[in-house]
Amino acid sequence: MPIDERPLAIFLMGPTASGKTALACALAEQFPLDIVSVDSALVYRGLDIGAAKPDAATLGKFPHRLIDLRDPAEPYSAAEFRVDAEREMAAIAATGRVPLLVGGTGLYFRALQKGLSELPDADPALRARLNAEGESIGWAALHDRLAKLDPLAAERIRPTDPQRIQRALEVIALTGRPLSEQQTGGRRRFPYRVLKLALIPADRTTLHARIGERLDAMLAAGLVEEVRNLRARRDLRAELPAMRAVGYRQAWQHLEGEFGLAELRNRAVFATRQLAKRQLTWLRGELDARALDPMIPGHAATASAALAAFLAPAD
Repeated sequence: MPIDERPLAIFLMGPTASGKTALACALAEQFPLDIVSVDSALVYRGLDIGAAKPDAATLGKFPHRLIDLRDPAEPYSAAEFRVDAEREMAAIAATGRVPLLVGGTGLYFRALQKGLSELPDADPALRARLNAEGESIGWAALHDRLAKLDPLAAERIRPTDPQRIQRALEVIALTGRPLSEQQTGGRRRFPYRVLKLALIPADRTTLHARIGERLDAMLAAGLVEEVRNLRARRDLRAELPAMRAVGYRQAWQHLEGEFGLAELRNRAVFATRQLAKRQLTWLRGELDARALDPMIPGHAATASAALAAFLAPAD
């Protein structure tokens, strides 16, 4: 059987608040790894507290690539991530080290390893028309329309996600074909041999408790003030992808006077738990991943042993 001579890469995946950063840093201390962030919030400058961005001391010791790439006024796509990640991975591999990709954004991991569909470019006029319609009759009504045109896409897209509802309807209008039918991905052999480590807690109760504790810590650290400063910028709007990130959306609504601080916490905790649920659903579909329970004390040692075996030279 021929030896697979592709360079190596590690995917460390997990839901929010599962301890990915701590484990990544522990592994990077033991092995010749360089960390690449796979997180749709960490790409934005100024999203620090609410995005749980590693602090300066951590980044000084364990630099993370692909954070602070964009101003929050500038959207960032999975296609752009794929290009950026491939560039960084190649640069790391060229030094003889191994890229360690860490995060919970499943779409980014999927785009990187499996590719993206060739979908039409945005049509500004059509997009404006759909936006106006969504504001007029409500995005739930447009989601109902999508369910009739493309049930599979509607099942994956929440009625409260106007950006994705709009894009799905836009693609259908421009191509005459359901979005789900076109999302087959650009199939190719991924140019790296990958070890996938997935942090999947057997009991969600502890993860939910961590989510609440982390949100409390974010509020104490100044999350609301961080969002207040972002809102003071005239070029940022609530519907931008950066401002729709979990925690930021609820803090923005709080500052708009929609509800008080206690309700902000309740809504942010609920939204974060829902995010974790979706992340876990995606992770369970990664059948080639090595599952680790982050709530068990020995999980770091298990990850280290798996990594040592993966990095060992072939006989």
